[in-house]
Amino acid sequence: MATIEDVARSAGVSISTVSNLLNGRVERMGRDTRTRVEQAIAALGFQPSRAARLLKTGHTPMLGLLVPSIANPLYGALARAIETAAQTNHRYRVVLGNTYRDPAQEASFFDDLLSHGVRGVILVSSLAEEEHLRTAIDRGLVAVSYDRRQSPGDTLRADHVSVDNVEAGRLAAAHLLGLGHRHLAFAMPSGMTTSRRAKIDGINAAVPRSGGTAEVVAGPAAHDYGDTDMAELGRDLAGEIARLRPRPTAVIAVNDLLAIGLIAGLRDHGLQVPADMSVVGFEDIFLSSLIRPTLTSVRFPIAEMAAVMVERLVQRLADSSIPVSEFLYQPALVARESSGPVAD
Repeated sequence: MATIEDVARSAGVSISTVSNLLNGRVERMGRDTRTRVEQAIAALGFQPSRAARLLKTGHTPMLGLLVPSIANPLYGALARAIETAAQTNHRYRVVLGNTYRDPAQEASFFDDLLSHGVRGVILVSSLAEEEHLRTAIDRGLVAVSYDRRQSPGDTLRADHVSVDNVEAGRLAAAHLLGLGHRHLAFAMPSGMTTSRRAKIDGINAAVPRSGGTAEVVAGPAAHDYGDTDMAELGRDLAGEIARLRPRPTAVIAVNDLLAIGLIAGLRDHGLQVPADMSVVGFEDIFLSSLIRPTLTSVRFPIAEMAAVMVERLVQRLADSSIPVSEFLYQPALVARESSGPVAD
């Protein structure tokens, strides 16, 4: 069985250089050196001992990823992009957990990750309260919080990576207003997260300029967690929206899954999209271009966000003195068949 000494000898480098690559510390490593070490590892079939690495360094080459529910295609796409960036760029594996936006579940996962030597985590939550994350960070966890902004004056030692959800809401509303719609609805699950509030703020910022109105329509999902049941919730909310008076001529859904269910529900109530009501979603999941009518959506730059989240974790695992930062990404509207001019 090949050893780290064999790899170093084959690549013509020091053992510490091989160790740096295995532990993701490659910022100062030349491309040629890294290539030689990687080729030597592959040629020798070297498999580093995770147990030995944990004993030596106190952490394993793994990152945690906690999402509300992998049943939401957005989080599946995000997980794939994060795993690709972690494995390709840093030889880190990713361990995944579903938290259903439950602070107790999130805190329990933090305990599990720390006990197994996993020191870096990406948390997809957007819950207003992050005190349980602060506790885990105080115990040695390095964290990136996805889908929420950093609050002014916040001392939480975690990077924040998010889409500009205010701009996302504004883009969706401005698109519909430009098509002549003046009475809009925003459909979402019950319960306010920071990202949902930001979308509403963006919608409300755009609507008054045109003399229009926007109404929030919310309802409980079938289970305690909403992401798995978004499509069913959209179908249920369609009936409530169809009964509103005056009835909205366009609906902005909190995400594409809810929008897809909403389109089906409107059809159940004899309303056609977009002839009777336009629908816009967020996230631009792969299903959005496959359904009929194809779904207008506000696209999030998932691959770019995933890459920076992994990079920040690896950098701060290697150097804890690196200050935390906020990274805000801009969304883009993708117009498709589900949005059209307001009916006369």
